[in-house]
Amino acid sequence: MLKRINSLLKMAKNLTNPLKAALRKRMKDILKFLPSEIKERQSKAVTEKVLQSEAFRTAQRISIYLSTHMEVNTTYLLSECFRLEKDVFVPSYEGERMEMLRLRNLHEYNTLPLTKWKIRQPDIRDGRENALTNGHGIDLFLIPGVAFTRNGGRMGHGMGYYDNYLKRHQSIYPHKKVTLMALAFHEQIVDDHELPLEEHDVRIHYIITG
Repeated sequence: MLKRINSLLKMAKNLTNPLKAALRKRMKDILKFLPSEIKERQSKAVTEKVLQSEAFRTAQRISIYLSTHMEVNTTYLLSECFRLEKDVFVPSYEGERMEMLRLRNLHEYNTLPLTKWKIRQPDIRDGRENALTNGHGIDLFLIPGVAFTRNGGRMGHGMGYYDNYLKRHQSIYPHKKVTLMALAFHEQIVDDHELPLEEHDVRIHYIITG
């Protein structure tokens, strides 16, 4: 019970941090009016950089977010992961919890149900392979976000899903070498002083932009 209360307090702090709240609003407005052709061009450039990276080439188990129109498009990356026979894990959200569940092919992706936020996601109760319980975990995380700094700072939507999940993953696989790679539009990069990082915020190893 105490753990749950602490978690709720942390989430409330995230959501009410005035600097983060202002930055989220600013980014939402920027991305809302960013032309689709610019998003597509940058998404293609980001995709090529990821595919050429050593972290991607050497990873077998990859966590990849399923993008919305406000994020770098990951559809082509997803296709390449399947073509290269990588083990693909995608987020599934239920309340305060996020799990990484396995997708085996594009047909499974295309038949996933949509959430109220218009995001495709597998149901946690479907019995899919779970990265936290399969004994292997994740080699490479491809991570979304709202804003980033060149030094690895990341701000999400304020619910702490990835920060909490990455800490759970590290506790279960303490000796595993994991790469954290964020995908971002140029417009999402801000100066260090604009993004106030807190103790629970996880730093990203690589910020990939178009």
